[in-house]
Amino acid sequence: MRAWKVIAVAAVGALLAACGPPQVQQTAPTEDERTGTLRVWLFDETNRGPKQATVDEAVARFEAEHQGVQVDVQYIPVDTRSQRFTGAFNDPASAPDVAEYGNTDVAGYVAAGGLADLTGNLGQWPESSDLNPSVLETAKVDGKVYGVPWYTGIRALYYRTDIFAELGLQPPRTLAELADTAQRIRTERPDMYGISVGGKYHYALMPFIWANGGDLARRDGEKWVSTVDQPAARQGVAAYASLISGGACPREQCADLTGSQAVQAFASGKAAMTIGGDFNRAAVDAGATAGKYAVVPLPGNTPGSVAPAFAGGNMLGVMKSSKRATLAREFVQLLAGKEYQRKMYAAMGNLPTFTDVQQELAAGDPKVAPFVATLQAGTRFVPTSATWSKVDAQGVLPTMVQQIITGTSVDEATGNAAKQMNTVFEGR
Repeated sequence: MRAWKVIAVAAVGALLAACGPPQVQQTAPTEDERTGTLRVWLFDETNRGPKQATVDEAVARFEAEHQGVQVDVQYIPVDTRSQRFTGAFNDPASAPDVAEYGNTDVAGYVAAGGLADLTGNLGQWPESSDLNPSVLETAKVDGKVYGVPWYTGIRALYYRTDIFAELGLQPPRTLAELADTAQRIRTERPDMYGISVGGKYHYALMPFIWANGGDLARRDGEKWVSTVDQPAARQGVAAYASLISGGACPREQCADLTGSQAVQAFASGKAAMTIGGDFNRAAVDAGATAGKYAVVPLPGNTPGSVAPAFAGGNMLGVMKSSKRATLAREFVQLLAGKEYQRKMYAAMGNLPTFTDVQQELAAGDPKVAPFVATLQAGTRFVPTSATWSKVDAQGVLPTMVQQIITGTSVDEATGNAAKQMNTVFEGR
């Protein structure tokens, strides 16, 4: 099985980068044509071959089952998707009928009026009842569904089995044990980081906030209000920052680390633990740590609990401007259905979004089981605000962590972050 291609690393890493929401409004066309060309936009890959082969198979099947229909698939660069979607929303004649987009893009695209509401249609699709509930939440804005989750990306705790055996350690059962274990490793093996995390790795920070009962923001009527300065969130922020300020991941090396750099430190043998995704396995297996690691769910605050992970991933959805809405929905249901999610996993290692398919994979591959366990314990997501991309672009959360690492109090740093987030949420 070609399950863990490096292409998955680039794809998921890119989709989690937010882009600004297009400022356009659309009305749905009255036409619903059942023949002609169905236009599809999918994200390109560093190595497109495995993805394209799977998509081509689905296209051939769809065309055979729909006489008079041709499916035109275009592969667009992930890093220019904002411009492409803005253009499509402004000029419906140039827009696709079906598109792939990151789940962090959904709120902005909905605010622009560019995506079709699939809520009612999803209820008529039998397979949809098996979609993982927390992953499906990432497709919703104000309770309505604006895409079918095509695959997801989940992070868990990687650790060095040889180092743990050498030092007589067991995988940590709580976040407190994680901190103690990381510090002990750093003390007894000063040539290694106890854990590689980073000041710029906010997807590793988020589970600490959620595990402590905090959140990034809350909905207050029609607006969002930051909650990173509330006691529970502050406790989680402090716990995460202490991994760096306390020296388990040395401040001089770790204050500026991003997620990919933190994982690479583990893959290269510099760290005994890291928080990495299912999509990082290929990179780890290609490094010095290959064959000397295992993965467990990132623990919560009590033994047996799992810290909620950020649910990354991509959607397939229908553009509101589509004149072939029925065909578009049918194609989405085929390509994002169970059969082709299994095929995409075999081709690219993309973790499926159906609970029963996840369980099948976990039963057949012990290395994917910790990620599935994390998924099924319940994931969380960023605020579904069209302005979240601006919060992300301004680096509010990384700046908050870096301030604490360099000596600012937790209260002051989280207070600064909350003010900056609220300014963005209020459109100022």
